Amino acid sequence: MTEQSHAFAHFVAGRFVEGADAFEVLNPATERVIGAVPEADHALVDEAVAAAKAAQVAWARQPANTRAAPLRAMAKAVREQLPRLARIVAEEQGKLLPLAEMEVFVAAEYLDYMAEWGRRIEGEIISSDRPGEHMFLFRKPMGVVGAILPWNFPFFMVVRKVAPALITGNAIVVKPSEETPYSAHAFAEIAAASGLADGLFNLVNGRGRSTGEALVGHRDIDMISFTGSSVAGSAIMARASQNLTKVNLELGGKAPAIVLNDANVDLAVGVLKASKALNSGQACNCAERIYVQSGVADEFQEKLAAAMGTITFGDPLGEAPVDMGPLINRAAVDRISDLIEDARIKGAQVLAGGVAEERGGGFHYQATMLANTTDDMGVMTRELFGPVLMVNTIADLDEGIARANDSEYGLTSSIFTNDLNATMKAISELRFGETYVNRENFEAIQGFHAGVRKSGIGGTDGKHGLYEYTHTHVAYIQS
Repeated sequence: MTEQSHAFAHFVAGRFVEGADAFEVLNPATERVIGAVPEADHALVDEAVAAAKAAQVAWARQPANTRAAPLRAMAKAVREQLPRLARIVAEEQGKLLPLAEMEVFVAAEYLDYMAEWGRRIEGEIISSDRPGEHMFLFRKPMGVVGAILPWNFPFFMVVRKVAPALITGNAIVVKPSEETPYSAHAFAEIAAASGLADGLFNLVNGRGRSTGEALVGHRDIDMISFTGSSVAGSAIMARASQNLTKVNLELGGKAPAIVLNDANVDLAVGVLKASKALNSGQACNCAERIYVQSGVADEFQEKLAAAMGTITFGDPLGEAPVDMGPLINRAAVDRISDLIEDARIKGAQVLAGGVAEERGGGFHYQATMLANTTDDMGVMTRELFGPVLMVNTIADLDEGIARANDSEYGLTSSIFTNDLNATMKAISELRFGETYVNRENFEAIQGFHAGVRKSGIGGTDGKHGLYEYTHTHVAYIQS
């Protein structure tokens, strides 16, 4: 397949707004330029926020089920355009085409799921201490939401923020990642044709330190929803604090997996291998630190090293099929290379991979497995966000839980065992927002994807993620 050149514009107040090209977008599998993107200045951000603020008042007055209609129209259009949208995702992010197709499909499901909440948003009746008084708790929209997106699931992440914001009565201004703007632009085209009133959805492109900062610091933004690194999340929180703006932050992870003696070793190996091939390990919930009980450590290590060595990689849109695409950019390759080299110097053993490779250009790194890593190595403390696993031996579950919890992150975790008591002990004592048992680390849209510590504040998905986009209003009525 040949690469295409894409056009791009901002989308503000119901119209596409062109601008001078500010930076190029590369296909990370080939390093070929696929387009150039303008950058929104402060004036355009002001215009987008003003349009959102003006449109939001009337939108909030609509019944929630009426607000569901544009979401359903978007879902229908996404399904109809799935091949084109998946191709855009694969080209700009380097994702395997089947995974890109799944991403787009789930985005349509998510729109329909959130539309269903139009008849399910609920408040509360609260008992009063006073005779003749009635107390009611209402859930009301925040107002104008600013959304800053990551690059690893660029189409789904637009939907993940737009759908709950709109169904709860908010307007939204979205800034996509500068690495992957075209997925968001494609969604803007769908939103423009959905019947959504002008100003309710706006798209401004640019870098985090310019456009993103203007959005986060804007005094008419009522909530910032951000998905990305913990470092960036901390900076966003600091900037938003100047206006006491509410933040919803889905940040990094350093997911541990515990494999006990009674586990199905082949199942664990297959799941953890897939965890690193999936999106080249570029997902905050994928396992990185593996703690294996001594009774199965040798068998597990041997099988996992062999499995990691079979993962093929290259251009997902090339002629030869591959198991894994590229990393997002050169900086990602360099970061992982440096951390693995540091681990080697400090005594870690590379049992599979460990090499960056040129495959006709592109930012490729072999699927890699390390052993004999210590908990103070960078590979064990920093989020790698790549196709790398570290395997260490533990004596028992208590040691596994203690070492799993020894991290500044707390997003996802997993355990492989057939012992119900061990499972419940792990769930009780692991300090993470999610624990997966005998399966991959991948959340459901009706769950609640949230972390603790440096993995974020608040969460997404399901009822609890929906209510993140609301504030409460209690009324006291004395008869």
